[in-house]
Amino acid sequence: MIVKSVEKKENNTATFQVEIDKAEFDAAVNKAYLKNKKSIAVPGFRKGKAPRMIIEGMYGADVFYDDAVNDLAPEAFSFATEKEELKTVGRPSVSDVNISDDKVLTLSFETALYPVVTLGEYKNLEAPKDNIEVTDEDVDAELSNVLKRNARLVTVERAAADGDTAVIDFDGYLDGEQFEGGQADGHSLVLGSGQFVPGFEEQVIGLSAGDEKDIDITFPEDYHAELAGKAVVFKVKVNEIKESQMPELDDEFAKDVSEFDTLDEYKADLRTNLEKTRETAAQDKFKDALLKKAIENMQVEIPDAMVEEQQDIMINDYSQNLAMQGYSLDQYLGMMGMDVNLFRASSRPTAVRQIESELLLSNVAEAEKVECTAEEIDEEYKRIAESYGVDLDTVKKAVDEETITRDLKLKKASDVIYDSGIATEPVAEEENAETAE
Repeated sequence: MIVKSVEKKENNTATFQVEIDKAEFDAAVNKAYLKNKKSIAVPGFRKGKAPRMIIEGMYGADVFYDDAVNDLAPEAFSFATEKEELKTVGRPSVSDVNISDDKVLTLSFETALYPVVTLGEYKNLEAPKDNIEVTDEDVDAELSNVLKRNARLVTVERAAADGDTAVIDFDGYLDGEQFEGGQADGHSLVLGSGQFVPGFEEQVIGLSAGDEKDIDITFPEDYHAELAGKAVVFKVKVNEIKESQMPELDDEFAKDVSEFDTLDEYKADLRTNLEKTRETAAQDKFKDALLKKAIENMQVEIPDAMVEEQQDIMINDYSQNLAMQGYSLDQYLGMMGMDVNLFRASSRPTAVRQIESELLLSNVAEAEKVECTAEEIDEEYKRIAESYGVDLDTVKKAVDEETITRDLKLKKASDVIYDSGIATEPVAEEENAETAE
Protein backbone atom coordinates (compact mmCIF):
# COMPACT_ATOMS: atom_id res chain seq x y z
CA MET A 1 0.00 0.00 0.00
CA ILE A 2 1.10 3.57 -0.73
CA VAL A 3 -0.35 6.76 0.80
CA LYS A 4 -0.81 9.56 -1.71
CA SER A 5 -1.76 13.26 -1.60
CA VAL A 6 -2.70 13.89 2.05
CA GLU A 7 -4.55 17.22 2.45
CA LYS A 8 -5.52 18.69 5.80
CA LYS A 9 -8.35 21.22 5.66
CA GLU A 10 -9.28 24.14 7.91
CA ASN A 11 -12.44 22.53 9.30
CA ASN A 12 -10.53 19.73 11.03
CA THR A 13 -10.95 17.28 8.19
CA ALA A 14 -8.43 15.54 5.97
CA THR A 15 -8.56 13.80 2.59
CA PHE A 16 -6.04 11.27 1.33
CA GLN A 17 -5.65 8.45 -1.16
CA VAL A 18 -4.30 4.97 -0.64
CA GLU A 19 -2.98 3.04 -3.62
CA ILE A 20 -3.22 -0.76 -3.48
CA ASP A 21 -1.16 -2.68 -6.05
CA LYS A 22 -2.52 -5.27 -8.47
CA ALA A 23 -1.34 -8.31 -6.47
CA GLU A 24 -2.93 -7.19 -3.19
CA PHE A 25 -6.17 -6.18 -4.88
CA ASP A 26 -6.34 -9.49 -6.75
CA ALA A 27 -5.80 -11.36 -3.48
CA ALA A 28 -8.77 -9.49 -1.97
CA VAL A 29 -10.90 -10.27 -5.03
CA ASN A 30 -9.99 -13.95 -4.73
CA LYS A 31 -10.88 -13.87 -1.04
CA ALA A 32 -14.28 -12.43 -1.98
CA TYR A 33 -14.71 -15.21 -4.56
CA LEU A 34 -13.93 -17.92 -1.98
CA LYS A 35 -16.36 -16.33 0.45
CA ASN A 36 -19.25 -16.04 -2.01
CA LYS A 37 -18.85 -18.95 -4.43
CA LYS A 38 -21.09 -21.29 -2.44
CA SER A 39 -24.06 -18.96 -2.91
CA ILE A 40 -23.63 -18.61 -6.70
CA ALA A 41 -25.37 -21.08 -9.00
CA VAL A 42 -23.60 -21.79 -12.31
CA PRO A 43 -25.10 -24.24 -14.86
CA GLY A 44 -22.96 -27.34 -15.25
CA PHE A 45 -21.25 -27.00 -11.87
CA ARG A 46 -22.22 -28.13 -8.41
CA LYS A 47 -22.90 -25.22 -6.08
CA GLY A 48 -19.64 -23.79 -4.81
CA LYS A 49 -17.48 -25.60 -7.40
CA ALA A 50 -17.52 -23.10 -10.28
CA PRO A 51 -14.09 -21.56 -10.98
CA ARG A 52 -13.66 -17.86 -10.45
CA MET A 53 -13.03 -17.16 -14.15
CA ILE A 54 -16.30 -18.89 -15.11
CA ILE A 55 -18.29 -16.80 -12.61
CA GLU A 56 -16.55 -13.60 -13.76
CA GLY A 57 -17.30 -14.56 -17.35
CA MET A 58 -21.01 -14.90 -16.53
CA TYR A 59 -21.51 -11.95 -14.20
CA GLY A 60 -18.69 -9.60 -15.22
CA ALA A 61 -15.06 -9.17 -14.21
CA ASP A 62 -16.11 -6.80 -11.42
CA VAL A 63 -18.58 -9.18 -9.73
CA PHE A 64 -16.37 -9.48 -6.62
CA TYR A 65 -14.95 -5.95 -6.64
CA ASP A 66 -17.37 -4.42 -4.10
CA ASP A 67 -16.66 -7.11 -1.51
CA ALA A 68 -12.93 -6.80 -2.13
CA VAL A 69 -13.04 -3.01 -1.68
CA ASN A 70 -15.12 -3.31 1.51
CA ASP A 71 -12.56 -5.78 2.85
CA LEU A 72 -9.55 -3.61 1.98
CA ALA A 73 -10.93 -0.19 3.01
CA PRO A 74 -10.56 -0.52 6.83
CA GLU A 75 -7.02 -1.86 6.49
CA ALA A 76 -6.09 0.88 4.02
CA PHE A 77 -7.52 3.58 6.29
CA SER A 78 -5.65 2.27 9.35
CA PHE A 79 -2.43 1.99 7.33
CA ALA A 80 -2.65 5.60 6.14
CA THR A 81 -3.61 7.18 9.45
CA GLU A 82 -0.81 5.34 11.25
CA LYS A 83 1.80 6.15 8.62
CA GLU A 84 0.81 9.82 8.42
CA GLU A 85 0.20 10.07 12.20
CA LEU A 86 -3.35 11.32 11.72
CA LYS A 87 -5.46 11.32 14.89
CA THR A 88 -8.98 10.81 13.57
CA VAL A 89 -12.45 10.93 15.12
CA GLY A 90 -15.85 9.74 13.99
CA ARG A 91 -16.53 7.48 11.05
CA PRO A 92 -14.43 7.97 7.88
CA SER A 93 -16.02 7.86 4.44
CA VAL A 94 -14.72 6.51 1.14
CA SER A 95 -15.29 9.40 -1.25
CA ASP A 96 -13.99 7.69 -4.39
CA VAL A 97 -12.99 4.23 -5.64
CA ASN A 98 -10.82 3.96 -8.75
CA ILE A 99 -9.63 0.75 -10.39
CA SER A 100 -7.19 1.32 -13.23
CA ASP A 101 -6.93 -0.77 -16.39
CA ASP A 102 -4.00 -2.65 -14.89
CA LYS A 103 -6.09 -3.45 -11.77
CA VAL A 104 -4.45 -0.99 -9.35
CA LEU A 105 -6.98 0.13 -6.73
CA THR A 106 -7.00 3.70 -5.39
CA LEU A 107 -9.26 4.53 -2.45
CA SER A 108 -9.99 8.16 -1.53
CA PHE A 109 -10.89 8.80 2.10
CA GLU A 110 -12.34 11.77 3.95
CA THR A 111 -12.19 11.86 7.72
CA ALA A 112 -12.53 14.24 10.66
CA LEU A 113 -9.38 14.98 12.65
CA TYR A 114 -9.00 15.30 16.39
CA PRO A 115 -9.17 19.06 16.92
CA VAL A 116 -6.19 21.21 17.78
CA VAL A 117 -6.69 23.07 21.08
CA THR A 118 -5.18 26.40 22.02
CA LEU A 119 -5.46 26.83 25.78
CA GLY A 120 -6.29 30.21 27.25
CA GLU A 121 -6.12 31.16 30.93
CA TYR A 122 -7.14 28.27 33.15
CA LYS A 123 -5.45 29.14 36.43
CA ASN A 124 -6.42 31.78 38.99
CA LEU A 125 -9.84 32.26 37.43
CA GLU A 126 -12.54 34.02 39.41
CA ALA A 127 -16.09 32.79 39.87
CA PRO A 128 -18.89 33.50 42.37
CA LYS A 129 -19.42 31.01 45.18
CA ASP A 130 -22.66 30.85 47.17
CA ASN A 131 -22.52 31.59 50.87
CA ILE A 132 -23.69 28.77 53.09
CA GLU A 133 -26.32 29.48 55.71
CA VAL A 134 -28.68 27.02 57.40
CA THR A 135 -31.44 28.66 59.43
CA ASP A 136 -33.71 27.22 62.11
CA GLU A 137 -36.50 27.34 59.52
CA ASP A 138 -34.42 25.16 57.18
CA VAL A 139 -33.92 22.58 59.92
CA ASP A 140 -37.64 22.65 60.77
CA ALA A 141 -38.54 22.14 57.10
CA GLU A 142 -36.23 19.13 56.90
CA LEU A 143 -37.71 17.78 60.12
CA SER A 144 -41.20 18.22 58.64
CA ASN A 145 -40.16 16.12 55.63
CA VAL A 146 -38.93 13.37 57.95
CA LEU A 147 -42.24 13.48 59.80
CA LYS A 148 -44.17 13.12 56.54
CA ARG A 149 -42.05 10.17 55.49
CA ASN A 150 -42.81 8.48 58.79
CA ALA A 151 -46.51 9.29 58.81
CA ARG A 152 -48.98 6.41 58.84
CA LEU A 153 -52.24 6.11 56.96
CA VAL A 154 -55.30 5.66 59.14
CA THR A 155 -58.81 4.85 57.88
CA VAL A 156 -61.33 7.57 58.71
CA GLU A 157 -65.13 7.68 58.55
CA ARG A 158 -65.65 11.03 56.84
CA ALA A 159 -65.69 12.69 53.45
CA ALA A 160 -62.41 12.83 51.53
CA ALA A 161 -60.38 16.02 51.83
CA ASP A 162 -57.35 17.39 50.01
CA GLY A 163 -54.27 15.42 51.08
CA ASP A 164 -56.21 12.27 51.97
CA THR A 165 -55.67 8.92 50.27
CA ALA A 166 -58.79 7.57 48.58
CA VAL A 167 -58.86 3.85 47.80
CA ILE A 168 -61.00 3.64 44.66
CA ASP A 169 -62.18 1.41 41.84
CA PHE A 170 -62.53 3.17 38.50
CA ASP A 171 -63.56 2.30 34.97
CA GLY A 172 -63.08 4.70 32.04
CA TYR A 173 -65.41 5.02 29.04
CA LEU A 174 -64.96 6.83 25.73
CA ASP A 175 -68.19 7.25 23.75
CA GLY A 176 -69.78 4.56 25.92
CA GLU A 177 -66.98 2.03 25.33
CA GLN A 178 -64.29 1.00 27.82
CA PHE A 179 -60.85 2.21 26.77
CA GLU A 180 -57.57 0.40 27.41
CA GLY A 181 -55.71 1.37 30.56
CA GLY A 182 -58.72 3.10 32.11
CA GLN A 183 -59.60 0.46 34.70
CA ALA A 184 -58.27 -0.38 38.16
CA ASP A 185 -59.52 -1.82 41.46
CA GLY A 186 -58.29 -0.83 44.89
CA HIS A 187 -56.13 2.03 43.58
CA SER A 188 -54.72 4.34 46.28
CA LEU A 189 -54.96 7.92 45.05
CA VAL A 190 -53.43 10.79 47.03
CA LEU A 191 -55.81 13.68 46.49
CA GLY A 192 -54.02 16.82 45.39
CA SER A 193 -50.96 14.90 44.15
CA GLY A 194 -51.71 15.55 40.47
CA GLN A 195 -51.30 11.83 39.77
CA PHE A 196 -54.43 11.66 37.62
CA VAL A 197 -55.78 13.69 34.72
CA PRO A 198 -56.56 17.30 35.74
CA GLY A 199 -60.03 17.58 37.24
CA PHE A 200 -60.28 13.96 38.40
CA GLU A 201 -58.94 14.28 41.95
CA GLU A 202 -60.97 17.42 42.63
CA GLN A 203 -64.18 15.50 41.94
CA VAL A 204 -63.23 12.73 44.38
CA ILE A 205 -62.89 15.27 47.21
CA GLY A 206 -66.08 15.25 49.27
CA LEU A 207 -66.92 11.61 48.59
CA SER A 208 -67.09 9.06 51.42
CA ALA A 209 -66.51 5.30 51.60
CA GLY A 210 -69.28 3.51 49.68
CA ASP A 211 -70.06 6.49 47.42
CA GLU A 212 -70.19 6.03 43.64
CA LYS A 213 -69.91 8.79 41.08
CA ASP A 214 -69.53 9.35 37.34
CA ILE A 215 -66.65 11.76 36.78
CA ASP A 216 -66.58 13.68 33.50
CA ILE A 217 -63.05 14.49 32.29
CA THR A 218 -61.57 15.93 29.11
CA PHE A 219 -57.98 14.87 28.50
CA PRO A 220 -55.51 17.70 27.79
CA GLU A 221 -54.71 18.42 24.13
CA ASP A 222 -51.00 17.66 24.76
CA TYR A 223 -51.71 14.28 26.37
CA HIS A 224 -49.27 11.75 24.90
CA ALA A 225 -51.80 9.00 24.07
CA GLU A 226 -54.67 8.81 21.59
CA LEU A 227 -57.02 10.16 24.28
CA ALA A 228 -55.62 13.67 23.83
CA GLY A 229 -58.44 16.19 23.81
CA LYS A 230 -61.12 13.50 24.24
CA ALA A 231 -64.04 13.71 26.70
CA VAL A 232 -64.40 10.55 28.81
CA VAL A 233 -66.41 9.31 31.80
CA PHE A 234 -64.88 7.50 34.76
CA LYS A 235 -67.25 5.41 36.89
CA VAL A 236 -65.72 5.65 40.36
CA LYS A 237 -66.47 3.76 43.56
CA VAL A 238 -64.84 4.85 46.84
CA ASN A 239 -63.82 1.91 49.03
CA GLU A 240 -61.96 3.70 51.81
CA ILE A 241 -60.69 7.10 52.93
CA LYS A 242 -57.37 7.34 54.75
CA GLU A 243 -55.68 10.30 56.35
CA SER A 244 -52.01 10.77 57.07
CA GLN A 245 -51.26 11.01 60.81
CA MET A 246 -47.94 12.42 61.89
CA PRO A 247 -45.96 10.93 64.81
CA GLU A 248 -45.32 13.01 67.92
CA LEU A 249 -42.22 15.16 67.55
CA ASP A 250 -40.29 14.20 70.69
CA ASP A 251 -37.24 12.29 71.92
CA GLU A 252 -38.93 8.95 71.19
CA PHE A 253 -39.38 9.96 67.58
CA ALA A 254 -35.69 10.90 67.37
CA LYS A 255 -34.76 7.45 68.71
CA ASP A 256 -37.00 5.76 66.14
CA VAL A 257 -35.56 7.51 63.09
CA SER A 258 -31.92 8.06 64.10
CA GLU A 259 -29.07 6.95 66.31
CA PHE A 260 -29.63 9.83 68.71
CA ASP A 261 -31.37 9.76 72.11
CA THR A 262 -32.85 13.25 72.05
CA LEU A 263 -34.65 15.46 69.54
CA ASP A 264 -32.12 18.25 70.06
CA GLU A 265 -29.24 15.94 69.11
CA TYR A 266 -31.13 14.79 66.04
CA LYS A 267 -31.88 18.39 64.97
CA ALA A 268 -28.21 19.29 65.40
CA ASP A 269 -27.28 16.39 63.13
CA LEU A 270 -29.85 17.51 60.54
CA ARG A 271 -28.28 20.98 60.57
CA THR A 272 -24.78 19.54 60.06
CA ASN A 273 -25.94 17.40 57.16
CA LEU A 274 -27.74 20.33 55.55
CA GLU A 275 -24.58 22.42 55.84
CA LYS A 276 -22.51 19.66 54.23
CA THR A 277 -25.02 19.20 51.41
CA ARG A 278 -25.21 22.91 50.66
CA GLU A 279 -21.45 23.30 50.85
CA THR A 280 -21.03 20.46 48.35
CA ALA A 281 -23.62 22.01 46.04
CA ALA A 282 -21.94 25.43 46.31
CA GLN A 283 -18.54 23.90 45.62
CA ASP A 284 -19.84 21.98 42.60
CA LYS A 285 -21.47 25.13 41.22
CA PHE A 286 -18.23 27.07 41.78
CA LYS A 287 -16.18 24.39 40.02
CA ASP A 288 -18.61 24.31 37.11
CA ALA A 289 -18.31 28.09 36.71
CA LEU A 290 -14.49 27.86 36.69
CA LEU A 291 -14.59 25.09 34.11
CA LYS A 292 -16.97 27.11 31.94
CA LYS A 293 -14.60 30.10 32.05
CA ALA A 294 -11.61 27.95 31.14
CA ILE A 295 -13.56 26.53 28.19
CA GLU A 296 -14.54 30.03 27.05
CA ASN A 297 -10.85 31.01 27.15
CA MET A 298 -9.91 27.99 25.01
CA GLN A 299 -9.86 28.08 21.20
CA VAL A 300 -11.00 24.95 19.39
CA GLU A 301 -13.09 23.95 16.39
CA ILE A 302 -14.97 20.73 17.11
CA PRO A 303 -15.82 18.67 13.99
CA ASP A 304 -19.43 17.55 13.60
CA ALA A 305 -18.27 13.92 13.39
CA MET A 306 -16.90 14.18 16.91
CA VAL A 307 -20.20 15.56 18.24
CA GLU A 308 -22.21 12.87 16.45
CA GLU A 309 -19.97 10.16 17.88
CA GLN A 310 -20.48 11.54 21.39
CA GLN A 311 -24.25 11.68 20.82
CA ASP A 312 -24.18 8.03 19.76
CA ILE A 313 -22.41 7.12 23.01
CA MET A 314 -24.86 9.13 25.12
CA ILE A 315 -27.95 7.69 23.43
CA ASN A 316 -26.57 4.15 23.70
CA ASP A 317 -25.89 4.65 27.43
CA TYR A 318 -29.39 6.08 27.88
CA SER A 319 -30.91 3.11 26.07
CA GLN A 320 -29.04 0.67 28.29
CA ASN A 321 -30.21 2.46 31.44
CA LEU A 322 -33.81 2.35 30.20
CA ALA A 323 -33.46 -1.36 29.38
CA MET A 324 -32.42 -2.02 32.98
CA GLN A 325 -35.75 -0.45 34.01
CA GLY A 326 -37.70 -2.56 31.54
CA TYR A 327 -38.22 0.09 28.85
CA SER A 328 -36.99 0.54 25.30
CA LEU A 329 -35.87 3.91 23.96
CA ASP A 330 -38.86 3.95 21.57
CA GLN A 331 -41.26 3.37 24.49
CA TYR A 332 -39.68 6.20 26.48
CA LEU A 333 -39.78 8.59 23.52
CA GLY A 334 -43.43 7.70 22.94
CA MET A 335 -44.29 8.53 26.55
CA MET A 336 -42.42 11.85 26.27
CA GLY A 337 -44.05 12.74 22.95
CA MET A 338 -40.68 12.85 21.16
CA ASP A 339 -39.09 11.09 18.20
CA VAL A 340 -35.48 9.97 17.76
CA ASN A 341 -34.50 13.05 15.73
CA LEU A 342 -35.85 15.48 18.34
CA PHE A 343 -34.22 13.48 21.14
CA ARG A 344 -30.92 13.49 19.29
CA ALA A 345 -31.11 17.23 18.66
CA SER A 346 -31.81 17.86 22.35
CA SER A 347 -28.69 15.87 23.27
CA ARG A 348 -26.33 17.98 21.14
CA PRO A 349 -25.58 20.80 23.66
CA THR A 350 -24.68 18.24 26.34
CA ALA A 351 -22.49 16.34 23.88
CA VAL A 352 -20.66 19.52 22.89
CA ARG A 353 -20.10 20.47 26.54
CA GLN A 354 -18.72 17.02 27.37
CA ILE A 355 -16.31 17.19 24.42
CA GLU A 356 -15.20 20.72 25.34
CA SER A 357 -14.56 19.64 28.94
CA GLU A 358 -12.53 16.61 27.93
CA LEU A 359 -10.50 18.57 25.36
CA LEU A 360 -9.76 21.26 27.94
CA LEU A 361 -8.73 18.86 30.69
CA SER A 362 -6.65 16.58 28.48
CA ASN A 363 -4.72 19.59 27.17
CA VAL A 364 -4.29 21.02 30.68
CA ALA A 365 -2.96 17.63 31.77
CA GLU A 366 -0.45 17.74 28.93
CA ALA A 367 0.54 21.35 29.63
CA GLU A 368 1.01 20.63 33.33
CA LYS A 369 2.86 17.36 32.59
CA VAL A 370 0.42 15.44 34.79
CA GLU A 371 1.49 11.87 35.65
CA CYS A 372 -0.06 9.04 37.65
CA THR A 373 1.84 6.69 39.92
CA ALA A 374 1.25 2.94 40.14
CA GLU A 375 -0.01 3.46 43.69
CA GLU A 376 -2.59 6.00 42.53
CA ILE A 377 -3.81 3.63 39.84
CA ASP A 378 -4.13 0.79 42.36
CA GLU A 379 -6.03 3.03 44.76
CA GLU A 380 -8.45 4.02 41.99
CA TYR A 381 -9.10 0.36 41.18
CA LYS A 382 -9.82 -0.26 44.87
CA ARG A 383 -12.14 2.75 45.07
CA ILE A 384 -14.16 1.52 42.08
CA ALA A 385 -14.35 -2.00 43.53
CA GLU A 386 -15.66 -0.66 46.85
CA SER A 387 -18.14 1.68 45.15
CA TYR A 388 -19.74 -1.12 43.14
CA GLY A 389 -19.32 -3.84 45.75
CA VAL A 390 -17.30 -6.15 43.51
CA ASP A 391 -13.91 -7.78 43.92
CA LEU A 392 -10.75 -6.09 42.67
CA ASP A 393 -9.96 -8.66 39.97
CA THR A 394 -13.38 -8.18 38.38
CA VAL A 395 -12.79 -4.44 38.09
CA LYS A 396 -9.32 -4.92 36.61
CA LYS A 397 -10.74 -7.24 33.97
CA ALA A 398 -13.57 -4.84 33.13
CA VAL A 399 -11.58 -1.58 33.09
CA ASP A 400 -8.16 -1.39 31.45
CA GLU A 401 -5.32 0.52 33.04
CA GLU A 402 -5.18 3.01 30.17
CA THR A 403 -8.75 4.14 30.94
CA ILE A 404 -8.00 4.44 34.67
CA THR A 405 -4.86 6.45 33.95
CA ARG A 406 -6.69 8.75 31.57
CA ASP A 407 -9.50 9.43 34.05
CA LEU A 408 -7.01 10.13 36.84
CA LYS A 409 -5.10 12.58 34.65
CA LEU A 410 -8.33 14.42 33.79
CA LYS A 411 -9.19 14.65 37.49
CA LYS A 412 -5.74 16.01 38.33
CA ALA A 413 -6.09 18.54 35.51
CA SER A 414 -9.45 19.66 36.90
CA ASP A 415 -7.84 20.04 40.33
CA VAL A 416 -5.28 22.42 38.77
CA ILE A 417 -8.18 24.64 37.66
CA TYR A 418 -10.22 24.31 40.86
CA ASP A 419 -7.43 24.63 43.41
CA SER A 420 -6.23 27.88 41.85
CA GLY A 421 -9.76 29.27 41.48
CA ILE A 422 -10.67 32.45 43.35
CA ALA A 423 -14.12 32.58 44.94
CA THR A 424 -15.97 35.89 44.71
CA GLU A 425 -19.23 37.06 46.26
CA PRO A 426 -22.34 35.44 44.76
CA VAL A 427 -24.27 37.40 42.15
CA ALA A 428 -27.58 38.78 43.38
CA GLU A 429 -30.74 37.23 41.94
CA GLU A 430 -31.68 40.52 40.29
CA GLU A 431 -28.35 40.61 38.42
CA ASN A 432 -28.81 36.99 37.30
CA ALA A 433 -32.24 37.84 35.90
CA GLU A 434 -30.88 40.86 34.01
CA THR A 435 -28.04 38.74 32.56
CA ALA A 436 -30.52 36.08 31.41
CA GLU A 437 -32.55 38.70 29.60
